Amino acid sequence: MTQHQALARRMWHQLEPVHASLYFAPQAFEEAAALGYDVESRWPSYFAWRAAPLGAVGRELVTATFYSFSPRTIAEYVPAVWATAAPDKVAAARLRAVDRTFRALLGDRVGGPDIAEAAALAKEAAEAAPLAARPLAAANRDLGWSDEPHLALWQATTVLREQRGDGHLAALLTAGLDPCEALVSFAGVGAAPKENFDGRGWTAEEWSAAAGRLVERGWLDADGNATEHGRQGRDAIERQTDELAAAPWRALGAERAERLAELIHPLLAAVFEAGMLPAQSTLGIAAVQVAYA
Repeated sequence: MTQHQALARRMWHQLEPVHASLYFAPQAFEEAAALGYDVESRWPSYFAWRAAPLGAVGRELVTATFYSFSPRTIAEYVPAVWATAAPDKVAAARLRAVDRTFRALLGDRVGGPDIAEAAALAKEAAEAAPLAARPLAAANRDLGWSDEPHLALWQATTVLREQRGDGHLAALLTAGLDPCEALVSFAGVGAAPKENFDGRGWTAEEWSAAAGRLVERGWLDADGNATEHGRQGRDAIERQTDELAAAPWRALGAERAERLAELIHPLLAAVFEAGMLPAQSTLGIAAVQVAYA
């Protein structure tokens, strides 16, 4: 792994939980409920929050850009989420949710110089991120920047994580993994238990069929565990993802990227200490490692 690949992965570990707080914070569910979404499940607001920058898109585009979700699951929510609230209303509400969440986590520190400095660094990295063939990153950067530093910081982390995510899909496609195979192979290397992926909506039969295809290709053994070939394949995907996500950090430079990590550490720690994120995510990021590494 090159220096910039390693830096891209480290910064993803630092920034991903900051972005992901939107999907789990109680303040976000309150804002979603105020818009009219059913918050008994997190999925209606998740699809609304994440897809809103794309506009009032249909299920095919969301299926293409979200990739690992079953098309049936997406069809349950999209385009119905736009009948509840238009994308511009959703985008405004998600900033209100982030504002309330960050203020609850940081208190008076939310308006302090460290957050302002972090926002400037993160924004610079996000503006250096290549957007070609990266629709979710481009849609989020198109929204522009808030004058409030803590909101600009969250927006920048969102652009950067979606830019990485869009690149990750390219790496999966290059490796020849379809959406369900991507999850099955990830579970196979022990990144997260199979049960963590149940919300993606694949049936037991679809999961088993994907596992069978991966056994035939030598990625999994008969018990569903990754073979050496499968581990090498997943490692290659992650390295390619890191390389495709490295440009913002090359532009910012290692020293300033480390400064950004230092500045956001109190916010990152507060997110985990609040207990809002799952103990084990579907991304293979360990909460304690991320918060205190």
